[in-house]
Amino acid sequence: MNVTWHQLPHALPVKTRATATHEQNRTSEGTSFQTALQDAQKTNPITISKHAKTRIEERGITISDQDWLRVSEKVKEAHTKGINQPLVITDNAALIVSGKNHTVVTAMAQSEMNDRIISNIDGTIIVKPSLDL
Repeated sequence: MNVTWHQLPHALPVKTRATATHEQNRTSEGTSFQTALQDAQKTNPITISKHAKTRIEERGITISDQDWLRVSEKVKEAHTKGINQPLVITDNAALIVSGKNHTVVTAMAQSEMNDRIISNIDGTIIVKPSLDL
């Protein structure tokens, strides 16, 4: 299984299960793909499924690097408390994350959350936006 990373605007690199090899690609900062991959693996253990990546891009959802890290930490914490499929609510999105493999399985923009029923979750995590002081 090959794994590739894609850069979303204003977000950490996103890991998807694709088959193409992108080691020759360069990020917008000019660093090699391999370097970006290694940096992302150190800082963001949450992966994003192909389905969720598509939803995030279609819906224009952005989550700051700092908030991705906070989501990751809270998902790990929830997993230690027995929560395996949390709904993570951020300032502008709702994410369903598989706590077992730390993968975002789907995403919804905040504007889409009116009058919705969300099933197949066993806990909720609310992540307030980070404040840069």
